[in-house]
Amino acid sequence: MPTTRWGTIQGRPIDFPMEVAELNAATMLFSVASDAAAALLPGSAFEIVETAPGVAQLIISVCDYRQNPWGDYNEVNLGFLARPAGAPDDEIGSFVYRMPVNQAFTCEAGNQVMGFPKTVEEIEIGYAGGMVDVRLASEGRLALALRLPRVAGEQAPERIAAVSYSYLAGEPYATPLEMDMATGFVDPADVVIELGEGPIADELRSLGLPRPPDWCGWGEGLSATFQLGASLAHRTEVR
Repeated sequence: MPTTRWGTIQGRPIDFPMEVAELNAATMLFSVASDAAAALLPGSAFEIVETAPGVAQLIISVCDYRQNPWGDYNEVNLGFLARPAGAPDDEIGSFVYRMPVNQAFTCEAGNQVMGFPKTVEEIEIGYAGGMVDVRLASEGRLALALRLPRVAGEQAPERIAAVSYSYLAGEPYATPLEMDMATGFVDPADVVIELGEGPIADELRSLGLPRPPDWCGWGEGLSATFQLGASLAHRTEVR
């Protein structure tokens, strides 16, 4: 497959497509108030997608990257289903409003290349006794803890196409990707969520957490492909 070199960061080449060979991931979906979600969506270039009148979908994803050109790091994604402002109803992607990671290189690369709101925080992902334990801390204070069963996949992962929205250098931006969906289905009642202190915890409380998700999936040995994204600034201007 032809590759495109974006440039280099810290002397390391940044090439697309960017192939993630292996990751473990938990994905949780929550129905939340759309006005509370909109309050956390920065800028005006994107809008919250409502899954029902007054209802938005919060997505919390925890990724344990095992083989990734940008490092073997941990990541927590907090975002919503969204679309460019004024786009057709069937144009749906995700806007991640927080993306803590635990390594500096992927933070810098994500910020500069994709406009993802990565910050370096303390993220621990542990596996013991058939459970997955996640701890996210900021400035030494617990922000979010998750615990869920390490269930086996019921079938081979299914690859899906998606788009992730962001702001790059202040302009609306879209990054296409393909990713494996987890097929290990977790009983939402078995998911334990604890909120601590600080902005992350406060934002999740404003969305009605802690409570069980509507849906939770777990997968191991998953893969993903990130494509080089593109600015949506011209499209936004002509509307």
